[in-house]
Amino acid sequence: MFSYRHAFHAGNHADVLKHVVLVHLLRHLAAKDAPFWVIDTHAGAGLYSLEGEWAAKRGEFADGIERLWSRTDAPAPVAEYLDVVRAANPDGALRHYPGSPFIALAHLRADDRLRLFEMHPTEVGVLAGNIAEAGRGAARRTIVRREDGFDGLKALLPPPPRRALVLIDPSYEDKRDYSRVVGALRDALGRFATGCYAIWYPQVQRREPAEMVRRLERVPRLRWLHATLTVRAPTPDGLGLHGSGVFVVNPPWTLQRAVREALPWLAGALAQDAGARWTLQCADDPALRRPG
Repeated sequence: MFSYRHAFHAGNHADVLKHVVLVHLLRHLAAKDAPFWVIDTHAGAGLYSLEGEWAAKRGEFADGIERLWSRTDAPAPVAEYLDVVRAANPDGALRHYPGSPFIALAHLRADDRLRLFEMHPTEVGVLAGNIAEAGRGAARRTIVRREDGFDGLKALLPPPPRRALVLIDPSYEDKRDYSRVVGALRDALGRFATGCYAIWYPQVQRREPAEMVRRLERVPRLRWLHATLTVRAPTPDGLGLHGSGVFVVNPPWTLQRAVREALPWLAGALAQDAGARWTLQCADDPALRRPG
């Protein structure tokens, strides 16, 4: 149950897609004066050393953030994400990668709040330590809980300011997570129908990811945006991650344009072979699909 450590995968192509979307959502929320919450159901350690043993063991960031690090031609949504990563590396060298909690912290104002769930017994301690080292302001805005995020989410909805972004991104090591995502979203919408929910999932050679997306699309009266980024063709043995997707419920009106601008550039920059492509689909126009 506790074998997954995100440090092995920090900064890979899936993180790039997830965090480009996340930065745009956070910037949109922060554009209004009213406070908001960010809730991360599977927070990980929050901040990762790319020079550490775990990140170096697989080196997945080399085909993710490292490919983008020196680029100066990124479209605005990607450039805004890169600015956040660069702020975590003030000496100009790519040494650290901020996970979702630290990307959220970079956008929080005085009255905004961050709520983090992590079940891994080691990872949650690292997360709490990273938040403490980030300073008193970060610690004051943040609560870290060693708890199943699917269950813990229920007690936080609706949040007091009635504005929130909920990030749901389990490891999916347990294939039951796909069904739990759908159940958690349905329950969350019953408690807080106007919240923004961003669901990340892996593209792997299994039926569960596609089935999960179909079930999400069939939730009645749901507004959603679904973006995918595939960086290579699936391997003959079916192993490995060849891409990922982000399914956003109650997306801001600005997101479709931003993602449509970012995806073609990312598909070109992160392509590993001729199988690289992207898709974009929205609930208000199910026929919209623009592969690149």
